[in-house]
Amino acid sequence: MAEIDSPPAQRVSFYFSAHEDDWQLFMNPSAFRDVNDGGTKAAFVHVTAGDAGLGAGSGGRKHPYYLAREHGAVSAIRFMADSNNRAPTEATAAPTTFNAHPIYRVAYRNTVAYFLRLPDGGPAGDGYPDTGNQSLKRLAEGRISALTAIDGTATYPGWGDLVVTLRGILDFERGAADLTDLHVPDLDPVINPDDHPDHVMTAKLALAAADGLSGARLLHHPGYACGAQPESLSGYDRDMKCAVYAVTVAGVMAFDHAMFWQHYVQAFVGRDCCRSAMARECGRLDP
Repeated sequence: MAEIDSPPAQRVSFYFSAHEDDWQLFMNPSAFRDVNDGGTKAAFVHVTAGDAGLGAGSGGRKHPYYLAREHGAVSAIRFMADSNNRAPTEATAAPTTFNAHPIYRVAYRNTVAYFLRLPDGGPAGDGYPDTGNQSLKRLAEGRISALTAIDGTATYPGWGDLVVTLRGILDFERGAADLTDLHVPDLDPVINPDDHPDHVMTAKLALAAADGLSGARLLHHPGYACGAQPESLSGYDRDMKCAVYAVTVAGVMAFDHAMFWQHYVQAFVGRDCCRSAMARECGRLDP
């Protein structure tokens, strides 16, 4: 694995997202609080490319769609990191090798973002024809034997190989930190029914990678089901979540692609549905 300076932290908080706007919608304000905590390193792991079947293509726009989505996510992370009246600085971006697979990594202040760029599984979880009907779900179920990143940089020959790769990221980023928080999509079908298959598989992947990890705390975040909850955020937290998502949208649009602002802001921005063993630290729901 390439040598990279990783800032020391008392706590490392991982955010596992299937798509590049998931943590903004479903895992905030937790993410914002972690990024603004001087003793915490926030690590954002984006598992799929969120390419909607375009692969590395642009869909007739100026830039590939997956790069637009990555730009939106990185813009939002930088916005949070600089929000306390800090002048922007330079990020460090380069592929980093884990388990013999190069993965794109962006480091900025006390944050890191990973982009595995795996094919979007689509609403049914079965992938898209233009990306070979590849998906996390089909790999986990053994219906395909390998999964290749849409930019061709890495091929994972089986679910187990992908799990080992993610465990490498976990071990590297947590280093000698005393505390580890793992933010994952909620797998409870009662609390979070009918979620996107990529969300579900990302949670299963993260939990498998973290198996046996000592001193880790799980924080569960419902996905689409959160939109059915009454608004729970007000004042600063609501404004902050709205701002972070707005920056995400602007980052995507800067790369000549559209995003559905009104639908998502109406459904998710005023809500925080996180649950954990220590609910006061992540949201309003009881454990």
